[in-house]
Amino acid sequence: MRKVLYILGQLTDQDTDWLAVVGKRVHVKSGELLVRQGEHLDQLFIVLDGELKVLAAQGQEIARVGVGDILGEMSFVDDSPTSASVQTISEVLVLAVEHRLISQRMAADAAFAARFYKSIAIFLADRMRNVLARFGYGESPDDLDEMQHGELDGHVLDTLHLAGSRFDRMLKKLIG
Repeated sequence: MRKVLYILGQLTDQDTDWLAVVGKRVHVKSGELLVRQGEHLDQLFIVLDGELKVLAAQGQEIARVGVGDILGEMSFVDDSPTSASVQTISEVLVLAVEHRLISQRMAADAAFAARFYKSIAIFLADRMRNVLARFGYGESPDDLDEMQHGELDGHVLDTLHLAGSRFDRMLKKLIG
């Protein structure tokens, strides 16, 4: 659920409501691929229910994602092919928001664009710190494990209650 805290914490209530309105609820059966490595992705996904696994090129599982995770943010930023596949472990419900719609909103609303890109930048910076720590740069792996078990970045802590309530409201609107 950590990703949604980064993203929705920077957005406004109106931004979150807009995502819920323009996004499409998509049900994906267990065992299906939601994202295929090497393909161009034209949607951003917010996981509303279920669990998925992220697969490297050789098919090995490198991560698990679930409720509150966001998929496709890197493809939105740089429009490159996806770097991994994502397969459902259980039946999954996602909110799929077309890149085109996000881009149109950004073009029409500079403040939304700034908030959206800031949220993704904060998330990607946190991910990069974690990756670097895993490879021995910066924090030790022991420090990283401690940080991942409950400690959130200061940017997130400042908006944690807002992000959580926005996501709860989104879930109630979309799945009742």
